[in-house]
Amino acid sequence: MPDPFSVVIPNWNGQRFLADCLDALRGQTLADIEVILVDNASTDGSQEFVRTRYPEVRLIELKENRGFTGACNAGMEAAEGAYIALLNNDTEVASDWAEQVARAFESHSDAGIVASKMLLFDQRDRLHTAGDFFTTDGRAGNRGAWQWDKGQYDRGEYVFSACGGSAVYRQSMLAEIDTLDDDFFFLLEDVDLAWRAQLAGYKVWYEPLAIVYHHLSATGGGVTASFHDGRNGIWLIAKNMPASLLRKYGRRILARQLALLWLSLKSWRGREARARIRGMIAGAFSIRGALKKRKRIQTAKRVADDYIESILTLV
Repeated sequence: MPDPFSVVIPNWNGQRFLADCLDALRGQTLADIEVILVDNASTDGSQEFVRTRYPEVRLIELKENRGFTGACNAGMEAAEGAYIALLNNDTEVASDWAEQVARAFESHSDAGIVASKMLLFDQRDRLHTAGDFFTTDGRAGNRGAWQWDKGQYDRGEYVFSACGGSAVYRQSMLAEIDTLDDDFFFLLEDVDLAWRAQLAGYKVWYEPLAIVYHHLSATGGGVTASFHDGRNGIWLIAKNMPASLLRKYGRRILARQLALLWLSLKSWRGREARARIRGMIAGAFSIRGALKKRKRIQTAKRVADDYIESILTLV
């Protein structure tokens, strides 16, 4: 029998999505699944809906909105599974999703993370992500985003990161490298965790048979996403990029940050543009905190910089 499997679902006013998400988990071919829903002080009746309709779900009710990272960390700390999945509340997984993920872990002992094949909920032949990448100029992105699914990502392979909307982690790895960085609050926290995993010697396996359908940006985006993308993108590089790669690609990284700033300044009238600028300023002025974390992360590094460079996307 596979090891116990835990699913952590962060929720904030997402009741309208929960039936699709939780019904799909009820129908899994893998029997031993623990489902934990962590509610970020919702006001739409999500808590009572779960208690009444899904009594098998373990409900953790936070007294305040602690963001994506806070809710996920609360759930991961409570989870008992050897494999711990983070699943967005606006997703629906295929009936054998958990089984395929468990098989992937069993077949790839070096993998600390498994990424699913995520498709758009309303266009199920169109990709959201087939695992994530990270470029040498400091950009995180979704492989295959918006492409029609024509089998081009039907081969399992190692990738840089897994989208936090359906990322699955070995509990033993999390015990070693810790869970999400709660300072991130929302956005790029999944890539940050993948960076720490890669630096510690764990790999990320993309499993194309593990299918997830996603209502893209149904419960996040806009100004909030722009601010945190601007801020967290700076923290991400400051914490994780090895020194030799910073020296080699530092000009590209700086050029990209300046280009983002210039584009935002040109679009100053837009709320999202102003939010990104505020985020970038916040990231720059709080970089000392990221550098303190960097010392611990880089000291624990167990792989050569050449390996890290080999898994980055050259631009």
